[in-house]
Amino acid sequence: MTLKTILALDLGTTTGWALRDQAGSIAHGFVSFKPQRFEGGGMRFLRFKRWLTEIKATTEHGIDAVYFEEVRRHLGVDAAHVYGGLMATLTSWCEHHQIPYEGVPVGTIKRHISGKGNASKDDVIKAVCELGFAVSDDNEADAIALLNLAILNNEGV
Repeated sequence: MTLKTILALDLGTTTGWALRDQAGSIAHGFVSFKPQRFEGGGMRFLRFKRWLTEIKATTEHGIDAVYFEEVRRHLGVDAAHVYGGLMATLTSWCEHHQIPYEGVPVGTIKRHISGKGNASKDDVIKAVCELGFAVSDDNEADAIALLNLAILNNEGV
């Protein structure tokens, strides 16, 4: 049975990602889109778009669906601006490639993986590790938790 290739993202300056391919293998990690010295403000978004295209190119048949952590409240203005720019880049990239995408609220992801909608970063990391994933970053753990939820909600696809 062929599964859908699903990409899950925790958007931010450090973006966590998890990818389940058609064979059921899961790859995960995190990547930094911190501005480089002497870069203009839009370069992080161009690098993010290039990274998305590279991830898509590593899949045998492309990406069938993208899920991202939908954040409604940010602690700072800068974080909100970065998130908004990454989300705009992601959604326009998905539209261009005709890939369906969906935002999932943070509390929904935390409740799914830990049983608590207000779980701490450590709670999420612990729950993801209990599923057998070795993670070194909370963004990576969030992406794996989101991928796990997406797979369960789309069982058989």
